[in-house]
Amino acid sequence: MKLRLNHVAIAVPDLAASAAMYRDVLGADVSGQMDLAEHGVSVIFVQLPNTKIELIHPFGEKSSIAGFLEKNPNGGIHHICLETDDVAVAAAEMQKAGKRVLGPPKIGAHDHPVIFLHPKDFNGALVELEEVKD
Repeated sequence: MKLRLNHVAIAVPDLAASAAMYRDVLGADVSGQMDLAEHGVSVIFVQLPNTKIELIHPFGEKSSIAGFLEKNPNGGIHHICLETDDVAVAAAEMQKAGKRVLGPPKIGAHDHPVIFLHPKDFNGALVELEEVKD
């Protein structure tokens, strides 16, 4: 399985202010806001030359990000996302290796299948695997 860094996700208490900071202070290209009801988040992507930063904010009443922000009111790193060629194969390999896959694949912000891996299996870091075909 070949993995590549896709993005680092940061939970933020104010999506517009955070996007403006990355755009106006750091000069980064910033996407428009996308609301992902199935995931309970609103996202904005900050495009950097070598990767992306995903700014995430609660969307809807059942957002897990709301709980994260209650514990971390200033925000913080929420997860890292790694690209894989086939998310179903990656999920099977993770389970075979004794790692916990959190739920079935869902469609992520880029219209690609994604899965999440339990943070207790990865040194406390929530890991997202996103299927990206070259």
